[in-house]
Amino acid sequence: MAKIFCIANQKGGVGKTTTAVNLAAGLAKVGQRVLMIDLDPQGNATMGSGVDKRKLNLTVYDVLLESASIAEARVKSDKLIEGGCSYDILGANRELSGAEVELVDLERRERRLKQALVLVQQDYDFILIDCPPSLSMLTLNGLCCAHGVIVPMQCEYFALEGLTDLVNTIKQVHANLNKELLIIGLLRVMFDARITLQQQVSEQLKAHFGNKVFNTVIPRNVRLAEAPSYGLPGLVFDPSSKGAHAFVAFAQEMVERIEKM
Repeated sequence: MAKIFCIANQKGGVGKTTTAVNLAAGLAKVGQRVLMIDLDPQGNATMGSGVDKRKLNLTVYDVLLESASIAEARVKSDKLIEGGCSYDILGANRELSGAEVELVDLERRERRLKQALVLVQQDYDFILIDCPPSLSMLTLNGLCCAHGVIVPMQCEYFALEGLTDLVNTIKQVHANLNKELLIIGLLRVMFDARITLQQQVSEQLKAHFGNKVFNTVIPRNVRLAEAPSYGLPGLVFDPSSKGAHAFVAFAQEMVERIEKM
């Protein structure tokens, strides 16, 4: 049975999508069966996984409106197969932004994704959900079906402010909609050890959250930043880069952490 995790942070520009696609690729590389779900209407995780969002016949939009199943809508990327980091993708495009309005008046509006996942959970070891930065009906669908949340964050002061908001949101969802939902861990991303402030914030995180902070740190890395423009995760674009090595290490840490849960 798959473990389902949201990659979420209510602050934008913190590397959620980079984390989602590279963790998916890293988990696939270490032998896990992975489904990556793009819940952001921008479709960046879809494009970053080597899939053209404009050519998709079915997307997560169709799944949420129950006009298609996940088995019908999921796709594989040929680029990822060639790179040895293949995972399934339930893609998104601009059409998904309309789901916000359409879901409002529907029954079980926040549990549509959860019900759809029941039919495919046996097919995977991990299901990763790339959430939009806002607390929307889409994000709520992700949080309602997840076992936990992985929070990518930069070690900067304003990131700490955003983290407080996210923790409160997770507590509310846990109390009212999903008793299984937990913070799995905080992932320090775009980390530059030369910057004193980042080191200080990193120490604050470890002091406050303890073992909820992942041991792996994702460094600031040009190759990871370049990879999306080629429609590839960093692990496939440049497997020898520091960023790629860090995400493989993170994937291994995730597997070990889940085995202990």
